[in-house]
Amino acid sequence: MIGCSMDFSRLATGHRIHTVRLVRRQQYTALKLFADQVHWPTRGALGRATGCPQQPSPIQYAALVAAKRGKFRARLCPPICKERDSVRCYAKRSRTGNALDVDKTGKQASPQSSDAQGSTASVDSLQGSASTTAAPSSAEPEPAVHSSSTRPSDEELLQEWQEVKKNLKEEPQQSSPQTDSPLDTIFVSSEVAPWSKTGGLGDVAGSLPIALASRGHRVMVVAPRYMHGTKADKLYDSTQLLDVKAQLDLGECGMQEVSFYHQHKNSVDFVFVDHPVYHRPGNPYADEHGAFGDNVFRYTLLSMAACEAPLVLPIGGYRSGQSEGLPYGEKCLFVANDWHAALVPSFLAAKYRRNGVYTDARSIVAIHNMSHQGVEPSSFFGRLGLPGDWWDVLEWKFPDWAAVTGPAINILKGAILAADRVMTVSQGYAWEITTSEGGWGLHEVLQSRQDKLNGIVNGIDMLEWDPSNDADTEAAYSIDNLSGKAKCKAALQKELGFSVDPKIPLLGWIGRLDFQKGPDVVLQSVEPMAQRGCQIVMLGSGVPEYEQQMRRVEQERPDHFRGWVGFSIPVSHRIMAGCDILLMPSRFEPCGLNQLFAMRYGTIPIAHATGGLRDTIEDYNPFAQADKGESIGTGWTFTPPEVQPMMQALDLALQTYKEYPESWQKLMCSGMQQDLSWDRSAQQYEQIFQWAMMDPPVRPG
Repeated sequence: MIGCSMDFSRLATGHRIHTVRLVRRQQYTALKLFADQVHWPTRGALGRATGCPQQPSPIQYAALVAAKRGKFRARLCPPICKERDSVRCYAKRSRTGNALDVDKTGKQASPQSSDAQGSTASVDSLQGSASTTAAPSSAEPEPAVHSSSTRPSDEELLQEWQEVKKNLKEEPQQSSPQTDSPLDTIFVSSEVAPWSKTGGLGDVAGSLPIALASRGHRVMVVAPRYMHGTKADKLYDSTQLLDVKAQLDLGECGMQEVSFYHQHKNSVDFVFVDHPVYHRPGNPYADEHGAFGDNVFRYTLLSMAACEAPLVLPIGGYRSGQSEGLPYGEKCLFVANDWHAALVPSFLAAKYRRNGVYTDARSIVAIHNMSHQGVEPSSFFGRLGLPGDWWDVLEWKFPDWAAVTGPAINILKGAILAADRVMTVSQGYAWEITTSEGGWGLHEVLQSRQDKLNGIVNGIDMLEWDPSNDADTEAAYSIDNLSGKAKCKAALQKELGFSVDPKIPLLGWIGRLDFQKGPDVVLQSVEPMAQRGCQIVMLGSGVPEYEQQMRRVEQERPDHFRGWVGFSIPVSHRIMAGCDILLMPSRFEPCGLNQLFAMRYGTIPIAHATGGLRDTIEDYNPFAQADKGESIGTGWTFTPPEVQPMMQALDLALQTYKEYPESWQKLMCSGMQQDLSWDRSAQQYEQIFQWAMMDPPVRPG
């Protein structure tokens, strides 16, 4: 049987917009087929009958009828969540009243087809029965369905679904503006969401290529096929093993054979390199005993396999709707992310270009975190498969403070010198890494390439992080109606065991518990924040010392502090929606995503003015004149990342929160209306791509 039992809630009446999402596309299709059996009255008539100002689609109406057949009190549910691959379902019974009671009776009518997206119901719930309740106004036409004698059975619906699913295509997305200069782009990354993710890098590799593909580029993402022996391994079940193997020469490590798995999804070719070194417990980089000792070998293998993929994999036709096709070919642009993929520019220049291959290709190295550079003793050079005269490009020396001394290789340094352009994840970070404080020893090398160095802030998934359509929060809200945020705050206060009071400022912190993110600054500030009457919640895991400190502070200040040790995506959504203020005292932050999530949810960020935080947060300006185009700002920044500067910024925020509520609401709306999408980032990346392709290669070979 398709789907699961239906349970409607958080639907919409009037201007209170909520949504229901689908568990699987099969459920959506089951409802789509059911919509063909339902008479669809005039949209205006149904809109007036339900009191909903938005017009329902056929499937939205079918969901209403499905609720009517079952024992549900349902309300109509625009808008609809249009995710790229599948729509998720969040189903709870309505916690509030005012639901539209739906009658069971209806008139016989001919079926109408439907091709719009909408709410969810399973085949089981579509055939439920219900007692008659109050019907809509008799002046309006009632919903009409086929009688039970003519309505198709579950088996018939399932059979019809099996027949049509072969040719079923996803609902068309709103098309992005198309580029004038489409490119073949190869993203190389050690992780890609949702298959593998430990941080922001996985989000970038999983989202930016999709945004670029929607603009007309042909995009391939190359990442390892990790097998950790966990449930996450099933994510690779939808990939297909290609009938291609590559023999890779890794010098002293000998010839290595790799296989390739492929999945064409969201107009992107996701390619996964398979080799036994990627099959082990832990995460992509380490296990409970620490970092894997052969990581350089594992990611050298990835980099070389990525160089081979456009030449040998017959997947170039998927973008145009064919099942396969010729390889991408030599004229393409490689984007190597962090040190794990940083040998790609070196391989292109030192191995391929010297042999007349990839002469028209270009490469970009994207730096997400300068603190990780791929530094190893000089003896590792012979295991990279590079010619001996490339030693000077990777040559390095361990700093005096390091536990290891002597000559070394620096893989990221080689990429900075060999790549045609260098990118980071914010303009602020692009400047910081050229300084001795932020360059981690590579500042002089980066200064030599400063004319080719750019920074672009990451985007966020505007569907996953959407306060008007969030399955994990208490209520939906938008920039046009912020009333739901107060409900989210009250629910979070109750969940945390705090006093439920809308006047009490609720502060949040989310992140890894390590020195970079500044959890110690927040923990040291709990007492002065409590004295100001604030409630504080922290969510994260990491350094055991910080975890123990969170538990201790919670015992000392139970009325004002909660420490949630661990990480939970649903909880992070509830904190973003329920808090008034998000604290981000990071000591350095290449880009930062939490401040973007906060602004999206109308939560005001207070952050250390560093890297991407400085780029994305505009300080509050109470004297801004909207008629002159001046911005009120989006939050507060401070420096240095210490208790006193952060408290000074917090005092300004609390004064605005308590004494100027209208200004506070304008500040919330200012953040919510920012364009934080990946489409914005994709357009900026296109400009860098064009510059890279226009210039001659930095290292001809």
